[in-house]
Amino acid sequence: MIQTLASESTNQYYITRQDSTESNARSYPRKFPFAIAKAQGSWVEDVEGVKYLDFLCGAGTLALGHNDPEVNGAMIEMLANQYPLHTLDIMTPVKSDFIEKIMSLLPEEMQGHTKIQFCSPAGSDAFDAALKLCKTATGRSAVISFHGGYHGMGHGALACTGNLNAKEKVNGLMPGAYFFPFPNSYRCPFGLGGKAGTDAACAFFERTLKDPESGIPKPAAVILEPIQGEGGVIPAPPEFLRTVRRVTRELGIPMIVDEIQCGIGRSGRFFAFEHAGIVPDVILASKAVGGSQPLAVVLYHESLDVWTQGAHAGTFRGNQLAMKAGTILMDRVSKPEFLAEVQEKGEYLRNRFLRLQEKVSIIGDVRGKGLMLGVEFVDPAAPADALGAYPHSGKNAAAVQRKCFEKHLIMEKGGRYGSVMRCLCALNITREDLERGADIFEEAVLETDREAARGI
Repeated sequence: MIQTLASESTNQYYITRQDSTESNARSYPRKFPFAIAKAQGSWVEDVEGVKYLDFLCGAGTLALGHNDPEVNGAMIEMLANQYPLHTLDIMTPVKSDFIEKIMSLLPEEMQGHTKIQFCSPAGSDAFDAALKLCKTATGRSAVISFHGGYHGMGHGALACTGNLNAKEKVNGLMPGAYFFPFPNSYRCPFGLGGKAGTDAACAFFERTLKDPESGIPKPAAVILEPIQGEGGVIPAPPEFLRTVRRVTRELGIPMIVDEIQCGIGRSGRFFAFEHAGIVPDVILASKAVGGSQPLAVVLYHESLDVWTQGAHAGTFRGNQLAMKAGTILMDRVSKPEFLAEVQEKGEYLRNRFLRLQEKVSIIGDVRGKGLMLGVEFVDPAAPADALGAYPHSGKNAAAVQRKCFEKHLIMEKGGRYGSVMRCLCALNITREDLERGADIFEEAVLETDREAARGI
């Protein structure tokens, strides 16, 4: 018995149990081999008492970090006072407050003309609901997505996701998904870069959709992320978003913006599409919108609300703890002074990364908005492309990630070939913790750069 208790206090005990029982599809434990016992703010503590600074925060879900006192206090009050916790789609005062708050944060043009659909709690559920909605409203079936886009692992969402590794062994995904180039100044799909590349993406999108010989039927919807997340933290240029909005409106095609990761204050605006000054037809929200609890919603123009009773459902669409927590989070995150701090913290971190880029040879690009930032790693020993960009280096990114973890900083990779290190820290992270995270990241990059120069 004494030996059993001792073994259960180690990370290896839990990792071994996980290896023997959990699906091969698990991913994060392979990069972060520990068992979390406690968490507070921007820090987590493993079962051995070691603390780590968390720059992942549930893939951006924990906008206020772990165990925010105000959020937890509100949920504890609900539990202590017999509030309903599971209500399907039946109305409650808590739900009414949530709806009122999120509706008040929409662009002025959407207020008074927007409906909300509560879905099962994952972002991919919101995606599938939105697709069903737009197909029902338009009577059409094709969907346009973009290279590098990520919309979830559900069957429909995966069909509209760019990553080929995730779907190459899954036969019979939803038909009718068409992919268009997404602007990327650093790795321009047209080989142009900068404004010329953005102009080309805009022209290609408009001309193809208006071309009677394009081979692409008029779609039920166009979906994109204002800032691609899993695709490598690639912000859509404002002029591109404005072009997509103008063209879809001219052609009567619903425009869906996937704000699941980049929304709810992450970019320094409440919704990331606000940077372009556009008004979409449909907004997908999940992750942070539940205030740390599972929740996913679709917000859409009332003209699309043509489906009938029971046309979409989900057993856990009535998560009252998430609605209460989400209302508190939205109230805090939406305040102008809070969003201004997100932008200021993001600029600090971005400038740190840019200065680091000048010191090393393995960083190719630094990009993002607010506290959604990406650092792309390259192989400077290989030939550069026509725009001067060296090949992606998932090897260098993985080395940086491993060193960060060894130095007690949790950061995730993404992008093509896993070459982009991504910052998704808590939006209310303290300046001290932000600087600590930047210091650790810099140490890891400098070490990796020296090893790469020696051919290690």
